[in-house]
Amino acid sequence: MYQENHKPFGIERIISALSYLTMGFVGFIWLIIALIRKTNLTTFLKYHIFQSIFISIGYVLLCLILGFILNLLSFIPIINILAAQIALFFNAPFIFGYSIIQTAIYILLFYLAITSFMGIYSRIPWISDIIEENTRY
Repeated sequence: MYQENHKPFGIERIISALSYLTMGFVGFIWLIIALIRKTNLTTFLKYHIFQSIFISIGYVLLCLILGFILNLLSFIPIINILAAQIALFFNAPFIFGYSIIQTAIYILLFYLAITSFMGIYSRIPWISDIIEENTRY
């Protein structure tokens, strides 16, 4: 786990929270700005920006892979009905018009945004380990 001696600045907290809420877009823009200005990012900001970008890329890849698998399963006679029912169950409106998957993703993103705005290193068990191993601090 990362340990820093200073508390994160206010702008770092805001950028990291907005990075989660925009699925990494604000963080990516902040990375470009830091590259143009040739400034180093703090460990806190680097950790949260990379985690939000990793989550967004992973979410897109997971949706593509699951869509491809469901398309393949739609050609198998009996399994296509089961696969369609499972897809309908997870994508049907659940709370306030949002599906179960959307609700889970939004809860996760709000948790990450709130904890990063508080200045805490929020952890997701498998994803945070990957981020910690691959970022230099």
